[in-house]
Amino acid sequence: MSKVSPLAPAAFPALPVIEGVRLAAHAAGIRYRNRSDLMLMHFPDGAEAAGVFTTSKTASEPVHWCRNALQVSGGRAHALLVNAGNANAFTGMAGKRSVERTLARCAAVVGCPETEIYLASTGTIGQDLPDQRITDAMEAIYGALAPDNWEAAARAFMTTDTFPKGATRTTKIGHVPVRINGIAKGSGMIAPDMATMLSYVVTDADLPSDVLQQLLRAAVDETFNCITVDSDTSTSDSLMLFATGKAGNPVPGTASDPLLEGFRTALHDLLLDLALLVVKDGEGASKLIEVQVSGAENDRAAKKIAFSIANSPLVKTAIAGEDANWGRIVMAVGKSGEAAERDKLVISIGGIPVAAEGRAVPDYDEAPVAAHMKGKEILIQADVGIADGSATVWTCDLTYEYIRINADYRT
Repeated sequence: MSKVSPLAPAAFPALPVIEGVRLAAHAAGIRYRNRSDLMLMHFPDGAEAAGVFTTSKTASEPVHWCRNALQVSGGRAHALLVNAGNANAFTGMAGKRSVERTLARCAAVVGCPETEIYLASTGTIGQDLPDQRITDAMEAIYGALAPDNWEAAARAFMTTDTFPKGATRTTKIGHVPVRINGIAKGSGMIAPDMATMLSYVVTDADLPSDVLQQLLRAAVDETFNCITVDSDTSTSDSLMLFATGKAGNPVPGTASDPLLEGFRTALHDLLLDLALLVVKDGEGASKLIEVQVSGAENDRAAKKIAFSIANSPLVKTAIAGEDANWGRIVMAVGKSGEAAERDKLVISIGGIPVAAEGRAVPDYDEAPVAAHMKGKEILIQADVGIADGSATVWTCDLTYEYIRINADYRT
């Protein structure tokens, strides 16, 4: 494993117990040695579920299963089983049979219908999953379930991650306190079209699955769908939200119910926390980059321009080298294909305008810009001068370490 990212938090947060869910981790030896690589989340009394998944046309077998299970079960859940080290993607019929065997064993041990079990696999693409190592471990991992195993669960499905990722929020629905916990993994192959590599959020709120789905979809568009590490969308991207219903809150009728105002904000903030942790753990990352675009034709255009900047290897390597090369930002705006006018474009770095009116800002003081570039958090702003569209996305720099990690990934 690579050394811990310099952007990592000091410690895994203290996630409180959420009534109605138990978790466990186990070392099944799927690929890794001397570490856990299997995570089980169990809802003894069942839970409501929602999910968003990769838009990749080569999605993994577990992704196909989860999409179908949500429909067939009507959004019910009893268990979630996740393995690291093997993505079970592009594995043909062997991958489908692995899913079937894993589901059968998990259902037998947990004691629930297969359609209320959700699966995920993350790791190397194109290698058959050694699912017997998972099925052989089911009794042991089921016996290790406990309500306070959040950090162990988060560590169990790490791949190239350098630290486990977790977040928590407390809010109210009506006058009833509710809790939300979330864990995630992701480091490379991050340009989500729904979420991150893998992320799982649990609340004790009493919310029906259709309401959960609407809340999740809206929150994802402003959080996980606004991050990128390397412009590559995974075959396995999955984000699921479970509600155990144990809080005893008044049940809202729709996702727009005023009762959900606080919950909606808390869910958004928690997902943004997790998304930014993924960026901070970008393979080889040394700087978190926030890209703000304004003045675009509309919000969609602004987001496209922002991603054009955030995904540019030239921009990302310049930032890694602490070089305020704003010409590369201009280039990235132009290649996006969205409307922009040279003489109205304003580029700022660290809040300081460096280019405007079609050229460099005359006599701008480069010293504070250079100082900003040496920090761990970089702000790039581009106003394209067309209309009122705006967007913010987050990325990280591109360093030599990214190449080393990915050159050596299978060896």
